[in-house]
Amino acid sequence: MRLLLVEDQVELADEISAALKRNGYAVDWLTDGRDADYQGTSEPYDLIILDLGLPGKPGLEVLANWRSRGLNAPVLILTARSSWAERIEGLKAGADDYLTKPFHPEELLLRIQALLRRTKGLINQPLLEVGGLALDETRQICHCKNQEVELTAGEFRLLRYFMLHPDQLLSKSQLAEHLYDGETERDSNVIEVHINRLRSKLGRELIETRRGQGYRFTGKHP
Repeated sequence: MRLLLVEDQVELADEISAALKRNGYAVDWLTDGRDADYQGTSEPYDLIILDLGLPGKPGLEVLANWRSRGLNAPVLILTARSSWAERIEGLKAGADDYLTKPFHPEELLLRIQALLRRTKGLINQPLLEVGGLALDETRQICHCKNQEVELTAGEFRLLRYFMLHPDQLLSKSQLAEHLYDGETERDSNVIEVHINRLRSKLGRELIETRRGQGYRFTGKHP
C-alpha cells in the first residue's frame, strides 16, 4: 500500500516514515502544502496522512481542494490542535479520521489499518481475513489451514494488497504503483517472482493470471 505523508516537522516525519516502512507501507513524504495539493491527486495513493499546520498552503485548504477534484482516498489528519471546532472543520473538509499530537506510533498504524479495511468494505479485526486466509499485519505472517506461513517483506506487501482487493483484476503496472514509493525503481519482474512464491507457499489457485491483463486474487487454496 502506497501512502503520502504530508508533515513539515522533520523529526516526526522521519519517525512516522520509519514506522510505516517497517510495517510494509511504501511512503512518499512532502513538507509543503502547495506540493501536497498537486501530488495528492496526481499519484495513486491508498491513504494520505496530512498535517494541518503546513507552510505554503494550510492543510484544510489542501484537503478541500483534493475532495473538490474527486480524490476519494482516505485522509487521516495529524495536528497539534485539539479544539473541537478544528476537528469539526477537518471532518467537514473531508477528513476520514483525526489524530492529535503527540500520539503513539502504534495508534497511528492501527488507525491506518482500520481506514484501509473500511474503505474496502472489510471488517476491522485483529487479522485481515479473506477467502480462508488470515494475515497478521503486525507479525507479517499468514495463517493458512491452522498453520503459520512466514512471508518475506515483498510477499507480505503484495499479499496484503491482493487481500484488500479480492476478485479485482490488477495489472502489473497498477500493482507496482501501489507497492513502491515514488523514488523506487519499479520492476514488474520482481512482482512476478513474489506471485510465484506466494503460489508455492499458499496454493497455485490463490492468484489467477489473465494473460495480457494482469492478476486476480481468488482467495482459493488447497
